[in-house]
Amino acid sequence: MTTGTSTRAAATRTVENDQSSKQGRVQRGRRGRFRTWFSNALPTILLMLPAAVALSMLFFYPLIRIIEISLTQPEPGLGNYIDMFTDGYTVTILLRTVWVSFIVALVTVTLAFPLAYAMTICKPLTRAILFTIVLIPFWTNATAKNFVFLALFQRDGVIDDFLQQFGINYPLIGTPFGVTIAMSQVLLPFAVLPLYASLGQIDRRLLDAAVGLGATRRRAFFKVYVPLSAPGLAAGLILVFILSLGFYVTPAMLGSPQQAMIAQLIMARVQLILDLGGAGAIAIFLLVVTMLSLGVSRLIAGGRSRGTNSLGGIK
Repeated sequence: MTTGTSTRAAATRTVENDQSSKQGRVQRGRRGRFRTWFSNALPTILLMLPAAVALSMLFFYPLIRIIEISLTQPEPGLGNYIDMFTDGYTVTILLRTVWVSFIVALVTVTLAFPLAYAMTICKPLTRAILFTIVLIPFWTNATAKNFVFLALFQRDGVIDDFLQQFGINYPLIGTPFGVTIAMSQVLLPFAVLPLYASLGQIDRRLLDAAVGLGATRRRAFFKVYVPLSAPGLAAGLILVFILSLGFYVTPAMLGSPQQAMIAQLIMARVQLILDLGGAGAIAIFLLVVTMLSLGVSRLIAGGRSRGTNSLGGIK
């Protein structure tokens, strides 16, 4: 009896020693893999560190402060957010900003698509000239560009005189129409460049294959080429829409206080009535709309990418 008990105890100790040894090997293996991963990732971490510090100081910290101010001033709570959606004046400006931004994005992408398409099929010299024309707005100061539009759109200006010859008496300065034209011109490169990158990746042999199967050139273009360009169209549309939401200089110079947009409202609340909490709430709302727009863009681009990859090019 005593011998059997000793044997079972020895067997138990042996099993425990094996388990302990196994756990030790597992832990040493994990530490080894972690050291290997850390040594491989250390150069990347060091390269990313300055950008991470700058991003934390210049974006995340101010963002946290804006959220804190919007929830604490003038008194703690959600009052600023409730006021934003119950104040008729603020809601009108929010809706106007979203509407004008959508129209600007639509007009800009409509103008950008044929230009980007031409850049994909033209000769290198012509492409370089078109690139220069597209990039000129990047190289021109924003204030200078808006002063040019101010000179063109003013009463008895070049465009006003031209329109009056046809009996059209429509002011461009101080109206959303004039602001839309100016913003579309300023933001045109932001639609052309992603569209050009997207259209340049489309295999044009697909059009030849569609024509070979009996489709006309026009039908092949609209049934094959345009659907394949959807990710680029979505990227350009969303990018211009997001930039339009926060546009300040052009609406301030060419618009009117009666047709103000959201950036002007934020500036007025900060500088004129010192309503930092209300301005912060509007800014956070703008950020949320931007993030939602980016999410929609990713969904569209991801869906189209999965669709084009699933069947080797065409969904």
